[in-house]
Amino acid sequence: MTEFDVVVLGGGAAGLTFAMQLHRTRPGTSIVVVEKSVRAPEAAHKVGESTVDIAAHYMRNVLGIEPHILGRQLDKFGLRFFFSQNDNLDITRRVELGHAHRPHVGATYQIDRGRFENFLTDELVELGVAVWTGHRVNEVELGDGEHHVTVTTPEGEQREIKARWVVDASGRAGLLKRKLGLAKPNGHNVNAAWFRVGSPVDIDQWSADPAWHERISDGHRSLSTNHLMGEGYWVWLIPLASNSLSFGIVADAELHPFDTYNRFEKALDWLRKYEPQCAEVVEAHRDQLLDFKVMRNYSYGCEQVYSGQGWSLTGEAGIFLDPLYSPGFDVISLSNGLITDLVTRALDGEDVSELAAIHNTVFFLVTDSWLPIYEGQYPIMGNARVMSAKVIWDTGVYWAVPSLLFYHDQFPRMVDRPRLVAQLARISAITEPVQRFFRQWYDVEPKQHADGFITYYDFGFMTRFHEGLTANLSDSELADQLGANLDELERIAGELLHAVIAECEAADEQARRDQADRWRADKAVMRLVDVYLAHDERVDAWITVGPDGRADGGGRDFSIRPHTDALAGESR
Repeated sequence: MTEFDVVVLGGGAAGLTFAMQLHRTRPGTSIVVVEKSVRAPEAAHKVGESTVDIAAHYMRNVLGIEPHILGRQLDKFGLRFFFSQNDNLDITRRVELGHAHRPHVGATYQIDRGRFENFLTDELVELGVAVWTGHRVNEVELGDGEHHVTVTTPEGEQREIKARWVVDASGRAGLLKRKLGLAKPNGHNVNAAWFRVGSPVDIDQWSADPAWHERISDGHRSLSTNHLMGEGYWVWLIPLASNSLSFGIVADAELHPFDTYNRFEKALDWLRKYEPQCAEVVEAHRDQLLDFKVMRNYSYGCEQVYSGQGWSLTGEAGIFLDPLYSPGFDVISLSNGLITDLVTRALDGEDVSELAAIHNTVFFLVTDSWLPIYEGQYPIMGNARVMSAKVIWDTGVYWAVPSLLFYHDQFPRMVDRPRLVAQLARISAITEPVQRFFRQWYDVEPKQHADGFITYYDFGFMTRFHEGLTANLSDSELADQLGANLDELERIAGELLHAVIAECEAADEQARRDQADRWRADKAVMRLVDVYLAHDERVDAWITVGPDGRADGGGRDFSIRPHTDALAGESR
């Protein structure tokens, strides 16, 4: 019998980062991390290589591992999207959405998971945390204030751990979730396949068009998480610091059957059909193929992730929503912080039964609000006009609410912030009608658009939301700012809805006019429109009103009209 305060089941990114956060928060805590693997290879065969604002802040400011991130990983150039245009043979004709220059705040990163997890393992051992690699978990017995975990050592011997807390970070194995019957389907039926090639790939070399290259004033597209978007699918290209490139195909099961890309040769044929430029690159490097993996119906939920009885789930051991927008490490960052708060309070003698229930509610309040971003939305990816509006909207909401709260360390403190909880509860009344609107708009919007370039900072509200993350607000100032952000989200949602409804009402097509009538009858939609119309200063577009004109042949048929407070000087 070996005794610890906390046993962590799983030594992947979720378990290792939790152990590091707990050690930094309460250095005297005895922790053991149990991991079945011995050592992760570089370019490890795992998803979760792209980070966004919450995860990047977590690594820098909570874990304090910025030297490793800056020295051994890649500084990322944001999320970048290329929307389908005819045969997808010319990337310059595809509507592009991404940064034109370095973001104003908060760097984000591309993470080589093998290199990252090996660093965390070595760092934890150096800090005195026990990391048992090559150990397989056999049984977990949860007790009243004391739990027992039986493991098998690399030599095949049985070893028993006694701990006051068990944190399940076992990934999709979901050891505690299975044991306790906590699995919960969520209705989002999407599949994925991904692989790596052992060579860097520069997407900037896909065209020599000088005008296309001049769009980028400071930065390299190749360092972005690049998304190739089409109806019912997206393809990722993520560079890794180990001089390899990660490719992934993510697709709606109804529009793209899993068996059309669930083997490498099939995946290559699928790319030839839908993303021929990408297929050419893969074929050029197929002799450097490192691996190939698939995941069917990957999205799922969970009934409960925290308990006052001394157990918690983090990372994919709890929930997994979708890889679009790279939320995986964000969920880990949020969850690890809430668990660390529970464990430190409990080990210091506090009864955390009620707090665990509150943290559970806070966690699902955030993650449940993210699910509608994905569920039923994959067909929209085939329409540049609708999907570009959705990306701007989704990113704006992300910066305005969860990122703002995380940067100001509010989630573990929600128990003492009833005003914030009440404000956070407003978000679904804003976002759910907008997500429904995107699906309905897609059904009646013409599909072909080309040649446009949209940047996140084209719109003043996006810049305000993003820069607000680092404002270092007091608690009262933060509550005021969150309220102001929610007010602005209502206004800009109403602005978009009002403009598109007016356009559809004036359209020649009966289907578009009928849809406008249905929107007029939707109380949730019209509430947002009324908020906008009640605003003193009104503009009839913030991103997707138009197009101002359609051109035949090779002309420009996609247009955006900037918001009145857009920043000057951003490349278009």
